[in-house]
Amino acid sequence: MLTPPASLTIYVATQPVNFRKGADGLALLAKETLGHDPMKGVAVFRVKRADRVKIVVWDGSGLVMYWKRLDGSGFKWPPIVAGVMRMNAAQLSALLAGMDWTGMHAPRIPQPKALA
Repeated sequence: MLTPPASLTIYVATQPVNFRKGADGLALLAKETLGHDPMKGVAVFRVKRADRVKIVVWDGSGLVMYWKRLDGSGFKWPPIVAGVMRMNAAQLSALLAGMDWTGMHAPRIPQPKALA
């Protein structure tokens, strides 16, 4: 199981992509289409049928591609629209477990007031 650190920036491509692409092709797609540098976070991609996911991340020494297919069901994806969305590490973990992650939101932490 992939467990990303909480501080990791995660970008999700909302439109399906061609899964014949490898890690380099998806990293280039993340840079050109999503406007996201794959060396500074995670890029998550889906297929049209919503039963597979590919994740590309730079681990400091090389480009890593994570691939998963759910048997008998599909991942819960956002609507297919142009653009990119962000998610947090807990939402990514829930997505990869096949759960509905859309109800998960980070708690709002109030900003501290400056001491005068």
